[in-house]
Amino acid sequence: MTQEIVMDIFTTAIGLALRLAAPMLLLAMLIGLTIAILQAATQVHEQTLTFAPKAVAIALALLAAGPWMTNEIIDFMRYIFEKMSETGLR
Repeated sequence: MTQEIVMDIFTTAIGLALRLAAPMLLLAMLIGLTIAILQAATQVHEQTLTFAPKAVAIALALLAAGPWMTNEIIDFMRYIFEKMSETGLR
């Protein structure tokens, strides 16, 4: 296995990790920002008010995006196996 193949697999894996994590992180950030603005406007600063909506929203987003995420991971594994067969690794 050459260094180019290893780096190609590594960059593909990093890109996949970013694509899978970005929607959840952006959703959590938007919900956190919205709740922070509401807390600043109402002067209610309770920590649980930010955690509970984020947890529910992330759980719902994971349920909605689960099939897409699974397909992305399956495609990546196929890519890995293709690279292994090209290089003769078993």
